[in-house]
Amino acid sequence: MTLDQVAVGAEVKIVTVGGEGQLRVRLLDMGLIPRTVVRVQKVAPMGDPIEIHLRGYELTIRKEDAARIEVQCEKNF
Repeated sequence: MTLDQVAVGAEVKIVTVGGEGQLRVRLLDMGLIPRTVVRVQKVAPMGDPIEIHLRGYELTIRKEDAARIEVQCEKNF
């Protein structure tokens, strides 16, 4: 499952961060690294962007970028 498919309010753990080059570096720099637990806070009315909570702060990312982040459900930790 990817981060863009997660329901609002659900907590998941990041498994892998995809993308290439600068995009992947940018995602990792924002704290989206494997084994990090994130919670989907809000999704904009048109589905883009997505607001997530991780490491004590809120982050808004594009749906296209969220689709590159593979996650697993909290109950499977």
